Amino acid sequence: MAIIKPFKGIRPAQSLVEQVASKPYDVLNSAEAREEVQGNPYSFLHVIKSEVDLPAGVDVHSDAVYQKARENFTRFLAEKVLVQDDKECFYLYQQTMNGRTQNGLVACSAVSDYFEDVIKKHEFTRPVKEQDRIQHMKTLGAHPGPVFMTYPDVAAVNELLKPIEAGQPEYDFTAEGDIRHTLWVIDDPGVIQQLIQLFAVEVPATYIADGHHRAASSAKVGKALAAENPAHTGQEAYNYFLTVLFPSSQLMIIDYNRVVKDLNGMTADEFLKKLEAQFSVQAADSTFKPAQLHEFGLYLEGQWYQMHAKPGTFRDDDPIAVLDVTILQNNVLDSLLAIHDPRTDDRVDFVGGIRGLQELEKRVDSGEMAAAFALFPVTIQQLIDISD
Repeated sequence: MAIIKPFKGIRPAQSLVEQVASKPYDVLNSAEAREEVQGNPYSFLHVIKSEVDLPAGVDVHSDAVYQKARENFTRFLAEKVLVQDDKECFYLYQQTMNGRTQNGLVACSAVSDYFEDVIKKHEFTRPVKEQDRIQHMKTLGAHPGPVFMTYPDVAAVNELLKPIEAGQPEYDFTAEGDIRHTLWVIDDPGVIQQLIQLFAVEVPATYIADGHHRAASSAKVGKALAAENPAHTGQEAYNYFLTVLFPSSQLMIIDYNRVVKDLNGMTADEFLKKLEAQFSVQAADSTFKPAQLHEFGLYLEGQWYQMHAKPGTFRDDDPIAVLDVTILQNNVLDSLLAIHDPRTDDRVDFVGGIRGLQELEKRVDSGEMAAAFALFPVTIQQLIDISD
């Protein structure tokens, strides 16, 4: 059963919350982050993308970057840009985007749950990204971003949070992209204990929706610190990591797309011809966004194509083999492009759907990438089935 605990959150001063709030570290590259912080000394990007305060071209995995993150974090605390609650709390975080609202419980989850698979995963992690987050976290001495989790709805949890949502929020603002962020502090000891008990009794597992690298890094840092501490008791802060837990009924997953650097020696025409063995392929009149499972968009040499997987490329009776990421990996990345392990091969990169298909076009048109693949997002139920 899931172990959660309250914590003394470090969060923006109320008057500065809109300036502090930032996009996640892995949504922006360094150049975009530098542009984003222009004129805003309080952006949390100064902590999670601290190369913005160092000369352009600095190695983002260098010790100088991690030390700058710690320096900026310490300064934000000293200047009261960030303040810490004086008692342990849970927090209710509400996000509204495109008319859709989801409510998440911000809590600490147990490192032991991660290693015992009470916290379930559906992705492998990339070693370079994992090591980066480990070093950043150890240098900072804090968890700077939550892992996005889900769990099957528990009616009693939903009911317990309703009065909280009806109360006065600590923060309520609308950020870039017309995304509304609202947060309430849950400091009532009785409510806190009820939430702990409900998760311990009613939630047999939680599922990582996004943040596999943050979760793996947090868990490994906690495990390492426990091993280094001869007086380890299991109650230390490092035994937990920062999560936000959303009931599965409220969630919708966004697409997660791929870009590749080359066509493995093939011309565009040769590549398209090879694809036709496993896919029906036809040119699209405009930008093509997949609308159903087993449908793909391909952007190549300034042209969008529709791709439909042919029978035999997937299995409906297997929760992994039915996935479009599996179809793409087996029939394109591996067999045609010789990208055998997407975790370690730097010829492939991943682009979150929040950036839109224009980002795929941009990276191909610039010459950085040779082709881009747009995928249909998995459903929450698929995510749970895969993880199980």
